[in-house]
Amino acid sequence: MDYINKSFSLEGKVALVTGATYGIGFAIAKAFHKAGATIVFNNRTQESLDQGLESYKKEGIDAHGYLFDVTDEKAVEENIKKIESEVGPIDILVNNAGIIKRIPMIEMTAEEFRQVVDIDLNGPFIMAKAVLPSMIERRSGKIINICSMMSELGRETVSAYAAAKGGLKMLTRNIASEYGKYNIQCNGIGPGYIATPQTAPLREDGHPFNNFIISKTPAERWGTPEDLMGPAIFLASDASNFVNGHVLYVDGGILAYIGKQPK
Repeated sequence: MDYINKSFSLEGKVALVTGATYGIGFAIAKAFHKAGATIVFNNRTQESLDQGLESYKKEGIDAHGYLFDVTDEKAVEENIKKIESEVGPIDILVNNAGIIKRIPMIEMTAEEFRQVVDIDLNGPFIMAKAVLPSMIERRSGKIINICSMMSELGRETVSAYAAAKGGLKMLTRNIASEYGKYNIQCNGIGPGYIATPQTAPLREDGHPFNNFIISKTPAERWGTPEDLMGPAIFLASDASNFVNGHVLYVDGGILAYIGKQPK
């Protein structure tokens, strides 16, 4: 049991979870805290940063919040140095910050497409690039990219998001390929449809989309942010030291399931 506890422990680790002020990122950060890690998060607005700090405080977590945009390479580099100086070297990076724009492709402007790709794909590249030198020097590090089922599947109105998340899957594999020799593991988590405040209107009884998701999910329910806690701890801990370049889909079985036959 001591071996198991030690393998999954994050005691003494510093974990940076981008955009972790609510939802999936917040749940992962809480899980890391329970496993012993010191939590660092960022946001690009002071209002969101303050709200995040208050949310962590209510959970009894002494989190460290930093104000910067993951797409601003100079700001990222400056803040990573600041975090390393004020909190400690970053052992775990979770690239959680992201956006989605649900617009039919022929109605989406190139600028809107670029904005999604910039945050959802360029952002993780910039963040990983900033933390990797220290990880290489210490010959230890974990990078977790929050991918999506859209890393594998297409769906109407999400062309930019699917392109970015598909690219993020391949960035995950490439980081693993390029830096695995330094004992750095880069993996992804692909959440299914998760019950968050943002999806609340879609989850109302009788809503067609709610019925659609439940019918497509073998678990016959939406996921919760808590469903992502165990997988995140696994990928952040020594338990996954020989797992690299993998995307762990936490989707209740959607990707394995063709769906029910119509009656």
